[in-house]
Amino acid sequence: MTGRRRNLFVLLFVVGLTVASIVVILSQPTKLGLDLRGGTSLVYQGQPTPQQPEVDAEAIDRAIEIIRQRVDTLGVAEPEINRVGTDQIDVGLPDIQDIDRAVEVIGTTAQMHFYDWEPNVIPQDPNDPNATEQGFNREFDAVKFASKQKPECFRNLCTTNGPTYYLFDRDSLELLTEPSQEKSDLFLDFPRERQPKNSVVVAVPQGTRVVEEPPQDDPATEQDESTGPPEYFVIRDRPELSGTDITSPEQNSDPTTNQPNVTFDFTDEGRESFERITSRIAQRAAGEAPPGVTTAAQAEPLSDSFAIVLDDVVQSRPIINFVENPNGIDGRTGAQISGSFTISEAQDLAETLRIGALPIELKLISQSTVSATLGQEALDQGLTAGIVGLVIVTLFLLAYYRFLGFVAALGLAVYALFFFALIKLIPITLTLPGIAGLILTIGVAADSNIVIFERIKEEVRAGRSMASAISAGYRKGIATIIDANVITLIAAFILFVLATAGVKGFAFTLGVGTIVSLFTAVVFTQAVLGTLGRTAFVRSPRFLGAGTSEQRVRWHFDFTGMSKWFFSVSGAIIAIGAIAFATLQFNLGIDFESGTRIKAALAQDASVEDVRTTLSDAGISGAGSASIQDVDDPTFGDNVVQVEGEIAPAEVGKAQAALEQQYGIERDDDGFQNQSIGPSFGEQVATNAVRALILSLLVIAIYVAIRFQPKYAVPVLIALVHDVLITAGVYSLSEREVTSATVAAFLTILGYSMYDTVIVFDRIRENEPRLPRATFSQIVNRSMSEVFTRSIITGLSTVFLLAVLLIFGGETLQDFAFAMMVGVASGFYSSIFIASPVLTAWKEREPQYRARRAHLEETMGYVPAFPEENVVARVDEPGAPERPEPEPEPEPAAPAAAQPQPPPTPAPAAPAAPSGDGEDGAPGDGAPERPAEPLVGAEAGGDDAERRRAAKRNKRRQRQRRRKHGRHR
Repeated sequence: MTGRRRNLFVLLFVVGLTVASIVVILSQPTKLGLDLRGGTSLVYQGQPTPQQPEVDAEAIDRAIEIIRQRVDTLGVAEPEINRVGTDQIDVGLPDIQDIDRAVEVIGTTAQMHFYDWEPNVIPQDPNDPNATEQGFNREFDAVKFASKQKPECFRNLCTTNGPTYYLFDRDSLELLTEPSQEKSDLFLDFPRERQPKNSVVVAVPQGTRVVEEPPQDDPATEQDESTGPPEYFVIRDRPELSGTDITSPEQNSDPTTNQPNVTFDFTDEGRESFERITSRIAQRAAGEAPPGVTTAAQAEPLSDSFAIVLDDVVQSRPIINFVENPNGIDGRTGAQISGSFTISEAQDLAETLRIGALPIELKLISQSTVSATLGQEALDQGLTAGIVGLVIVTLFLLAYYRFLGFVAALGLAVYALFFFALIKLIPITLTLPGIAGLILTIGVAADSNIVIFERIKEEVRAGRSMASAISAGYRKGIATIIDANVITLIAAFILFVLATAGVKGFAFTLGVGTIVSLFTAVVFTQAVLGTLGRTAFVRSPRFLGAGTSEQRVRWHFDFTGMSKWFFSVSGAIIAIGAIAFATLQFNLGIDFESGTRIKAALAQDASVEDVRTTLSDAGISGAGSASIQDVDDPTFGDNVVQVEGEIAPAEVGKAQAALEQQYGIERDDDGFQNQSIGPSFGEQVATNAVRALILSLLVIAIYVAIRFQPKYAVPVLIALVHDVLITAGVYSLSEREVTSATVAAFLTILGYSMYDTVIVFDRIRENEPRLPRATFSQIVNRSMSEVFTRSIITGLSTVFLLAVLLIFGGETLQDFAFAMMVGVASGFYSSIFIASPVLTAWKEREPQYRARRAHLEETMGYVPAFPEENVVARVDEPGAPERPEPEPEPEPAAPAAAQPQPPPTPAPAAPAAPSGDGEDGAPGDGAPERPAEPLVGAEAGGDDAERRRAAKRNKRRQRQRRRKHGRHR
């Protein structure tokens, strides 16, 4: 297939994709994340149970399926339930109204067991034969008493497979975290401590269980709300039935009291066990009852009970009246759970029992809520930033590249169309960090065009035809583009694997956008230019911004010679950042520090102390030490209060209810926003951030070592660490909050820093064989002078986009843009002034370059900055002295017989410079290097007298050039 046919085929293919993309965009809905449409995100961490001692992939998948069924009972449309890492589940609930109910329904393990109550309750003093059933008012007392029991497992019926550990505060004796069968799991909420100070761990042996019985309703008050503290009992862990023995749970009402309850049937095996056990309970109570008890009313206070325990909480204790049911209860009629239920609580319990128990325990470690109004505002801000950024970059490309800029703008338009269609087709859940990734991929696409267009302009200036220049420009630029984009993809992939859910959206859109940009910036634009390359209006170099009056600026700057100054400047900046970090450290957000941040728009005025009192009265732990302040946020409300502190994720709903009841919340639920991160989740975010950073550095270094040379990898690592340190120092000095979005920005900085570095290294690698007599410092200076303008332009295109994010983006986008702005500036600086000089210092130690430097120092007395200044390198090279004519020898005193002398052999003429020569006479891109020419002066050959005279002339010319060189400096 000819080139013209191939280009036409590509254009037809793009037209077809464009039509298909338009159809997809018009027909498919856009899937928005919770931060853009509003809702609540809950992150749970799986923990083992006796039935599931290991949290594996199968257990997580089963838990996700059960959670999905439970969420369906809440009436939530389009929930998002995904696995995070190996043991976490992210549950996204759009437009959820009752957060407390959602947390209760989703996170309940629902392990139900049935106990014969009276014989299994352990009295407080087991040595006292007169001891009666008695509970404990404090959980600590019950746990302490249970810890003194001997381990046992009666008929292997225990609900635990080992001891259960409790963690209490030593002073208040309050439970600090949920009990666990793994002692180490108790300290997950305290990642910075091996064990919290002033705490005590109490172990309850296997075979003993501590259960809680909530206070019961007072029938005399006819109120649904329970009063009084709960009571705790220590029982022998000998369950008679479990939740697997029941079927068809339903919410019903008690026919006598009309109170809500839950009824259910039994399986065949469960029915027989239930009848057998209730018969035993009735007969035991009848045998213990005094004579004369003949009525049900008389038997009721003397009858024993059958306890139904759900997740260590006694749901109900129905009695088995031995007068009404002397042979127990026939399980064919089922049973019921009655207690202090509201209708919704009874419905939730029935649905939970119907769906089944979770195979693992779920611990809520993170909760965040965004109102629908704020989500819409964030979406509008993100879209505005994206559109404005696209327009600015397009105008910049048009102004600088003219027709090439038009082609680039066309490519960006096609890119935006394809990318938006992919977002809808896959579908990709569009989040606020995802919009940031989308906007940055505009810069990636523009940078790819810039790399190629600069190559095309170089070829045009070198004298190539337009068609030849386009072909050569794409052929030489594609390797650089692939190298740079592969590094961006590496950073995106590592982010996606290790980052939190919000940052995953950024990583995914960045990766997909980078792949799409390769197609539009390389394949599509090449087809357009290849098709139009032979037309009359494209043949003019001026039309492409490459005319004689627009010659590329030749940067004549000794980049490597000034490296000591650059290193000193970087060292000073890093030292200032280190001092700032040592004194100020980082302002870590709750993503890393854990805790809760609540922002509420109150309908009534309230002082800071009023809000603190309200939260404390609601029984919210951590309210007393929380930071509470009035904040100015007109988009959120007029009277906005912000609460930050160690408030557990599960208590956020209580805080919202307390504030709403006391002061009211504007715009209903739209006036409440929160983010709550548990300590274990915060520790994981911090750990994954460090892992992602280190892994990115190593993978990028390995790729550079394979793609270039191993020696190229070390300067890359030094430059990347340099960029991260400078960005970290700026963050410490500015005291801006470091969040998970900042980590995403840090890793993106690595990719953008490498983009410029790869451009420079690629040109160095290309110039090495073209300059066989130049020192490595001269090769680097020459290479950087050729790509310096290109690096500036690619940096500017990214800066434009980041400036748009800073101006139009919301809080999250602005934080991300700030980190990126600092990193891009540092990356541009390090790729030119750090990585290349470090590479030069290492490569100059190689024998071939040491020999070249020694030769120049011997013949010229110094090493010029650029290879074209090597006046003794070759004849006919610009700036080299003319070849000296041989002077006649003096007549000898006694001439010998004349001997015929052969005519002098003329020096071979230098070949004509190819059309690819650059402005300085050196070979242009793609031009073969001229073969080595005969040397002049001391290396030209001849007898000793001739060599001495040539050496004197060369030294004289060298002194003249040094004086001239000094004047120019």
